[in-house]
Amino acid sequence: MAQRLGGEAVGCFFLFATVIGSGIMAERLAGGNVAITLLCNTLATGAILFVLITILGPISGAHFNPVVTMVARLRGEIEAGSALLYITAQLAGGVLGVWASHAMFDLAIIQLSERIRTGPGQWIGEGVATFGLVFTILGTSKSRPRMAPATVALYICAAYWFTSSTSFANPAITIARSMSNSFAGISPLSLFGFIASQFLGALLAYQAGKALFANAPAE
Repeated sequence: MAQRLGGEAVGCFFLFATVIGSGIMAERLAGGNVAITLLCNTLATGAILFVLITILGPISGAHFNPVVTMVARLRGEIEAGSALLYITAQLAGGVLGVWASHAMFDLAIIQLSERIRTGPGQWIGEGVATFGLVFTILGTSKSRPRMAPATVALYICAAYWFTSSTSFANPAITIARSMSNSFAGISPLSLFGFIASQFLGALLAYQAGKALFANAPAE
């Protein structure tokens, strides 16, 4: 269990640091071009996801996300107590990753975001983004488990661009991003709508996965 929790904490540290750090770097270099900033943020996030899932998947399952852990619990793949420890490790490692990003770029380590992200369109975007992520994980784990690093990384890269919310799809990273007043930040006032949409999207994907992948051939 110590190894598994360490895998989740280290994975979230580097994932969250990449999301925040690449956003800061891109914003500084893009000269005010938001599209270029988002593209750089996307590519860095997809790349680190591929690496982290590849190296840490065999250790912890590479959840890096409370809704993924929740679905694993619903599927009987993890005990309730272990799931709570996973989520704690995800949050702790992720927040440290955000703070490390601030330190690397000579910013105030403790911050709160002022970037308001709210409204039905953004909430729907988060629900769709999270549904797609969990659905991708469930489908890949059934039929092509060795492809998980690629399918998850590619899905997130796509969802950055086709969803109105730019696909947070993760309650832990949503909370951590509220602690950074940077390109990737989200105001604490916007957290509830995003997180509620994420859990709803994940639960719908769990049900859809049960219906569609129950008899799918396994690799």
